[in-house]
Amino acid sequence: MKYMLMMHAPRSTSGDWSVASWAPDDLKAHIGFMKRLAKDLSESGELVAAEGLAAAEQARIVRAGRNGAPEVTDGPFAESKEFLAGFWIVDCESTQRAYEIAARASAAPGQGGVPLNLRIEVREVMSAPPVEV
Repeated sequence: MKYMLMMHAPRSTSGDWSVASWAPDDLKAHIGFMKRLAKDLSESGELVAAEGLAAAEQARIVRAGRNGAPEVTDGPFAESKEFLAGFWIVDCESTQRAYEIAARASAAPGQGGVPLNLRIEVREVMSAPPVEV
């Protein structure tokens, strides 16, 4: 089964995640952790995709307007205390395994090596119903 693991990061007072202000060694440790996680999941055959996302202030909401032209607005939630910072799509044997991967990702090191314990939302990726021919 495929699962999407979505990492939610807290906003700082400047509106973005504060990783840009971390000491270089802390940021290096965090990125190294994420690379090792991706490598381990890739080697186990569970990693489908993983990406970090641009800063929340770059997010936009798009809807189809007149004649299908895109209507673009700021978004998604300017008042939110958290934002979607990145995601993994994993293909694993059980929901429990997806939870184990999410817990590992949640414990990524932050400043001073202290685990961040970030919220990781876990959702099964839906499959299309079978089509009868």
